[in-house]
Amino acid sequence: MKFSRTVIESMAVELPDEIWSSELLEEKLAPVYSRLKLPQGRLELMTGIRERRFWSRPTLPSAASAMAGKKAMEKAGTRPEDIDLLIHSAVCRDRLEPSTAAYVHGLLGLTQRTMIFDVSNACLGFLNAMVVAANMIESGQIRRALICSGENGRPLVENTIAKLNSDGTLTRNSIKPYFANFTIGAGAVAAVLSREDLAPAGSPKLVGGIVATDSAANRLCEGDTSGNALAMQTDSEKLLEAGIDLAARAWADFKAETGWDESVPAHVITHQVGVRHSSALFAKLGLDPKKDRRSFDRLGNVGSVSLPATLALYAEAGTFKHGEKAALLGIGSGLSSLMLGVEF
Repeated sequence: MKFSRTVIESMAVELPDEIWSSELLEEKLAPVYSRLKLPQGRLELMTGIRERRFWSRPTLPSAASAMAGKKAMEKAGTRPEDIDLLIHSAVCRDRLEPSTAAYVHGLLGLTQRTMIFDVSNACLGFLNAMVVAANMIESGQIRRALICSGENGRPLVENTIAKLNSDGTLTRNSIKPYFANFTIGAGAVAAVLSREDLAPAGSPKLVGGIVATDSAANRLCEGDTSGNALAMQTDSEKLLEAGIDLAARAWADFKAETGWDESVPAHVITHQVGVRHSSALFAKLGLDPKKDRRSFDRLGNVGSVSLPATLALYAEAGTFKHGEKAALLGIGSGLSSLMLGVEF
C-alpha cells in the first residue's frame, strides 16, 4: 500500500498518574515468590521494564481515549465539526455493544455527521485504524479522522496477582504463561490524520506500508474474561520466535514496497514488548540498535497504545528532524504485522 496525500496532523498521549515499579509488583507477588523461591528482581531483569502505569478505579477505555483525543484535537486546532471519522482502536472496550467509539464520540462532543466504529486487532489496532483512515482520505471519502486508543491493564494484572498468590498447585514451569501479564501497563494515545492540504506545512507524511499474517500462531497469546475478571496466557518463547520470523518476512516486503533499505529510516519504533523482543528483532532485521526508540522501560506493554504513544512522545521531545524517515514496525498476537513508513 502507498499513500500520497495523508499526513499526521497531530498526536497526543495521556498517561495515568499511578506508577507501579517492577519491584512493587514483585512485592505484591510475595506469597508465590516465597513458595516457589523465585529471585527478586527477575521481572525487570527479564523484560527491561522498570515501571508501568495504571488508571485509578474506575476508568473506562472510552474515558482514556477521549482524554487523548481531546488533546490531539486541541494540538491540531481541530473543531468537532472537522472530524469526519472517529475510530476507537484499543484491545480494551467499555462493553461488547455499543462500540466504544460511541462513548468517545459523546465525550468529545462530535457531530452527527461523524462516522464511528471500533477497530480491534490486539496490539496492532491503532496502526490498522491509521490504514483504514488513510485509505478513506486518499479516496476522497473523508477529509480528517481522529484515531483514539485507551488501554487499561490494571484488571488483568490484579487478577493475575490474585490467582498466582492463591493457587498452591502452580509450579515454576506452570507459572510461566502468566508472567507476560506483568509487562502490561495502561495509557491512551490519539492522532488526527488529515488530507495534506488541510494540515500545517511540514506535517509528517504517511508513505506506505505492508501487512503480513501468520494465523498458525493464533493460540500463542490468548486473552479472555474469567468470571468478572480478565485472564491471559502467553507462550512467550514460541510467540517471540514466531513474531520475529513473521517480522523478517514482513520487513522484506516493506523494503520492496517502499524502496527503503536498512539505512533509510533514521528512527525505528516497534511494538513495546520488552528488551528481549527488541534486541532479537533488530538483530534479525539487520537494523542499527541506535535507531531504536523505546518506551517499554517506563511504560511497559500498553497494547495498541504502545507504538503510537512512543512515536508521539519522541515527537514531543523534538527527536525527529525535517526530512527524516521513521519505520513503524507493528505486531499483534494472532499473529499479524503491519509496517508503515513516515516521513517528517
